[in-house]
Amino acid sequence: MAKLQKDDLEGIIQRHRESSRDWIAVGMGSCGLAAGADAVYRALEDGARERGLEIDVRRTGCLGACHAEPLVEVQVEGVPKTLYGHVSAEWVDLILDSHVQLKRVVSRLAVPEIAERLTTCNDREQPEPGHQYKIVTRNCGAIDPESLEEYIASGGYQALRRCLSELTPDQVISEVERSGLRGRGGAGFPTGVKWRLTREAQGAEKFVVCNGDEGDPGAYMDRSVLEGDPFSVIEGMTIAAYAIGASEGFLYIRAEYPLAVARIESAIRSAKLAGLLGKNILGSEFSLNLEVRLGAGAFVCGEETALIASIEGKRGTPRPRPPYPSVSGLWGGPTCINNVETLANLPPIVSKGADWFRSIGTEKSPGTKVFALTGKVRRPGLVEIPMGTPLRTVVEEIGGGPLPGRKIKAVQTGGPSGGVIPANLLDTPVTYEDLAALGSMMGSGGMIVMDDQDSIVDITRFYLGFCVEESCGKCAPCRIGGRQMLTILERLSEGRGTPEDLEQLRQISKTMQAASLCGLGKSAPNPVLSTLRYFPEEYERAIAPAKANA
Repeated sequence: MAKLQKDDLEGIIQRHRESSRDWIAVGMGSCGLAAGADAVYRALEDGARERGLEIDVRRTGCLGACHAEPLVEVQVEGVPKTLYGHVSAEWVDLILDSHVQLKRVVSRLAVPEIAERLTTCNDREQPEPGHQYKIVTRNCGAIDPESLEEYIASGGYQALRRCLSELTPDQVISEVERSGLRGRGGAGFPTGVKWRLTREAQGAEKFVVCNGDEGDPGAYMDRSVLEGDPFSVIEGMTIAAYAIGASEGFLYIRAEYPLAVARIESAIRSAKLAGLLGKNILGSEFSLNLEVRLGAGAFVCGEETALIASIEGKRGTPRPRPPYPSVSGLWGGPTCINNVETLANLPPIVSKGADWFRSIGTEKSPGTKVFALTGKVRRPGLVEIPMGTPLRTVVEEIGGGPLPGRKIKAVQTGGPSGGVIPANLLDTPVTYEDLAALGSMMGSGGMIVMDDQDSIVDITRFYLGFCVEESCGKCAPCRIGGRQMLTILERLSEGRGTPEDLEQLRQISKTMQAASLCGLGKSAPNPVLSTLRYFPEEYERAIAPAKANA
């Protein structure tokens, strides 16, 4: 694609509309590929060619319903758009012959319970009650993640064009501030405030960084966006760079995400060729270079200062703050770090306006949140819901409820250092404030469901063990306190605990929260404190009988 000017985007959209025809989309994120989507894609291509069908067979990213992979969505004129699940290469002939040629839906393969509860911001301005509403994942499963033209045709780069044509950097920051967007990486810090601090900081060179170091067990929100809609992250970074005055940027992605890395690198190459990165973007005076940096899988490198050290080639350990990265970050320059989900929110916010975004969710937690719903639930997968949606809606309606014959015991939000929420509190709305009040947190978006077969003490030991293993060891409260608590939990899980163990867990937890250097140490005690609060009877049962009666 030749270098684009601002007015070229409309031409691409019009050309795409005129050439659009029937299509079949195959979800080819990591989950789909692991389930055999590549063989399904090849069979569909071969079958369509053999039948002489004029239909596009597309590769797309994750459609979200990971439990039903491989997923195939079919759009043929005269037939309702249909999502098929658990498709194998053997079912391809039936889909092509019945749905495409005879225009009859193959009911036994269709999964309407998934498709009917999905709406996107590309199709509707407002969410429907109880439904998923896709802003961040609006294009995941809908476009070819390696096609810049498809991204532009879906509305991509309209936000950047508006920034470069109509808005000053300060006006862009004001729009993001008005939207109320909060960082989706865990802490929930206001995005616009972070941008303004970076813009106002003194420095000859400023940097923008995408934090794609997703390390929570069972979490794959950022990976799915990088795989399914990499251009939205690049456009979001470009808008952020324009707003704060940066000309260099880095995407820090863990090396365990090879497909995400490959697709983001492909998207960067395409954007450079089209003049959407590099010198004089869209014919403006604004320039930006982006590079990918691979992380080695250290959980602590999700913390901003540890991530900065890793990009600089140093050991990934946190440093005391202040100064904050917005003042002194990469190589001492002012640096703005946003996570993948935060960046993917930006193009719709700038295109549709802050008022639109604020109309979704709640006053203090506007917008949507993406969760990786996993654990003891019928329909695990990637979900995106308006803030304020009750946990029960996510688990029981979108997730399908507990496995046959089982009962939900608890839900953990916020990853390994999030809190464990009991089943009787599932009517709690998903907001930063409500989850914090329960002793949990939003985190980056892990949501793990436990049922009545799970031991709370064992689950807590697992989460704390992960945090101990991933501690960088730099500060004593985390290094020593975490190990002490893990030793106690191991003893309790074996039924050898003492009454004093429970009070020790509380005291060490409070010390870690108060004195640890970074967020890992401060939040690691959350599972311990929340389970002691909501499931005391399980800890009491873990105390050795002789010691309990002493």
